[in-house]
Amino acid sequence: MAYSRRNLNEGEEVVIDLHPHWWDFVPPTASLIGGGALSIASERIAGDGAERFPEILEWTASRASWLLVLVSAIWLAVKVVQWSRTHFVVTTHRVIYREGVIARTGIEIPIGRVNNVNFHQTAFERIVGAGDLLIESGGEDGQSRFSNIRDPENVQNLIQRTIRRVDGDGR
Repeated sequence: MAYSRRNLNEGEEVVIDLHPHWWDFVPPTASLIGGGALSIASERIAGDGAERFPEILEWTASRASWLLVLVSAIWLAVKVVQWSRTHFVVTTHRVIYREGVIARTGIEIPIGRVNNVNFHQTAFERIVGAGDLLIESGGEDGQSRFSNIRDPENVQNLIQRTIRRVDGDGR
């Protein structure tokens, strides 16, 4: 879902609109797959070894593993909704960050007030293409950290190009 155009000012254009990196989905997806595998294994063990395990143990293991699948599926669904409602947007006038489904949080940094943009990636984040951005601005907050940004080096360069364009350099 794209950032709503009705939230833009007159004459403002979106330069880039990002959701968090897909890496956010890995923990709940791994939990769902692991829970499913555990459920299937516990059902097979219960079927194959009925004489070796007490019935209550079989019942408990089976129900617990299916409960793990249910909780993991809910966790994944919540992550998908959160992901769809989180935006990191760079426009010709500002950097915008919005997140939240029911309670919302937002940060806006006028593009002319951005003093410095730094990015950080671990070795693993470089492999998957994620990282953090630290934007320093002249204002009350000073620094804003944005985590799980896709291709942070490219986003850093894009913000710098937008600042130069606004300042009139055009380089």
